[in-house]
Amino acid sequence: MEAVTQVLARNGGLATFGELVAGSSRRAVAKAVKFGVIERVARGIYVRSGLFAAQRVAIAYDGVLSHLSAAEYWGLPLLTPPELPHVTVPPNRHSRPGPPAVLHWAEIDPGDIPGRTTSVTRTVLDCARILPFAEALAVADAALARTSIHRSDLVAAATRMRGPGTPNARRIAGVAHAWAGSFLESVLRAVLLDAGIEGFEPQVVVEAGPFRARVDLGHRQARLAIEADGYQFHGGRSEFAADCRRYDELVAAGWLVLRFTYEQVLSNPDWVVATIRRALAQRLAGM
Repeated sequence: MEAVTQVLARNGGLATFGELVAGSSRRAVAKAVKFGVIERVARGIYVRSGLFAAQRVAIAYDGVLSHLSAAEYWGLPLLTPPELPHVTVPPNRHSRPGPPAVLHWAEIDPGDIPGRTTSVTRTVLDCARILPFAEALAVADAALARTSIHRSDLVAAATRMRGPGTPNARRIAGVAHAWAGSFLESVLRAVLLDAGIEGFEPQVVVEAGPFRARVDLGHRQARLAIEADGYQFHGGRSEFAADCRRYDELVAAGWLVLRFTYEQVLSNPDWVVATIRRALAQRLAGM
């Protein structure tokens, strides 16, 4: 079975039945399938077992995992997981039979072929081509926070972009932030930016004597803190007491705290924006 895996390695993880047989034997191929060393992903197309499920689909098309599926592979947050794998194939590639997938035709970086997945930078910008601003910003923020790429990488790559989605990608590259704390926080910040509300920074630290707290989004001049509350609940009485004390300390330090839930941010962004706009105007008017 070693010869079978060597053929796959030489072919970038994908081989036809004929290529496997030519490099080993029919018996070796059958044995490798039986023992789960390789698996068939399309008629006459084989890959090594143990791959990320969507990667097998990419290999079946001799392409690379991309867009939402690549974001999922890299552990980047999505509002809705893709129903079908997203696969990018070269622009001159004719359609071929294969598993159900969303196909994209574009140039592929040779460096993405071995792993059969687009790089983190390419993934972020591909998502920006097809996702709304808020969802794409959440992907970009998470990439900066969790991987080794920097915003300068995104900006440089976005500058070289052409085609559909380029304006959105360049905008996202310019405002993405490595300090964003969650998917909901990124979406809330995007909602504010879309509304033209500036001045809010992610994960602002508030200090007053021995008290120190980090707020999701903070407007330093207005001393206005915005908290994006997800589905998390207090673990018990001590956690609830600590949360109340944190809120009280922020208020005593001169900060107004607004809290918005997942449902409010996603389902009623106009009300969220109007509420923040009123509070911001009042705070700035009183200074």
